[in-house]
Amino acid sequence: MAAALPFITPANIAAALLTLIPFFWTAFCPQTAVARVNSLPLAAKLLGPALLCIPYVLVAASAGNFHWQWCTLYAALPVCIAVLLWQAAQLDLSQRGNWRDFLVLIVLGLAVDLRWFEAAWPPHLAIFSKILLLDAGIYGFVLIRQIDGVGFDLRLRLRDAGIGLREAAIYTPIALAIGLALGFLHVHREWPGVLVIPAAWIFTFFFIAVPEELFFRGWLQNLLERRMGRTPALLLTAALFGLAHFNKRTANFNWRYVLLAAIAGIFYGRAWRTDRRVGASAITHATVDTIWSLWLR
Repeated sequence: MAAALPFITPANIAAALLTLIPFFWTAFCPQTAVARVNSLPLAAKLLGPALLCIPYVLVAASAGNFHWQWCTLYAALPVCIAVLLWQAAQLDLSQRGNWRDFLVLIVLGLAVDLRWFEAAWPPHLAIFSKILLLDAGIYGFVLIRQIDGVGFDLRLRLRDAGIGLREAAIYTPIALAIGLALGFLHVHREWPGVLVIPAAWIFTFFFIAVPEELFFRGWLQNLLERRMGRTPALLLTAALFGLAHFNKRTANFNWRYVLLAAIAGIFYGRAWRTDRRVGASAITHATVDTIWSLWLR
């Protein structure tokens, strides 16, 4: 096992736990997380996110490729995000969206989509970059800015499942018709193992669907609604979500993926805005992605 998975080391496991704690703590104990952070003195509250550099230090030092530039980046960027969003909170009491909000979203979105920071990590461990940037966003938007209506609460309800599966059921035949006609989807007749399906869905839910739904629906669509209304915000966010997939599975502009992702974004956005719950849209997203990855990729 150690030879097959050389990246599973004590240092990497410790780094993974430290990376996931802010994510899961805020997702499952949102009120407690907000209260704890806002009980801190201002300096500690704004400088605290610098601790997000610790997972990088553990992983990089263990692999022998530690660089001070990357360490500084993973310490400084979360602090800058916290400061900017604290300023936005003071200046935009009505929460209609401040330029600082959109600047942070642009930086986080491009950093993940264009893989700006993945070179900092050893092979197979670039997911750390995505989750650490997510942690920085969660700290800034959920705990410092405290944007209303985000719905980042993963204590799922039956209604979340109903909404999420409803939107997945509506989108799936549309995706099949378009995807098969364009040659983007290919039906696999093999049936995966019994445990593969729930394992794939759970992994997709937590590490793909929730981060993307929190960013695109909980933060971006949420803020755009306040500026341009529900339907324009839904369509613009879906279009941007589609464009975020331009470089997936190809070195060129993958317009088929962009098209299907943009259409999917409409249904993900509908699921989120029904009750303004990230969990609902993440269920739609995880279900669609799992079907695609297991039977249609």
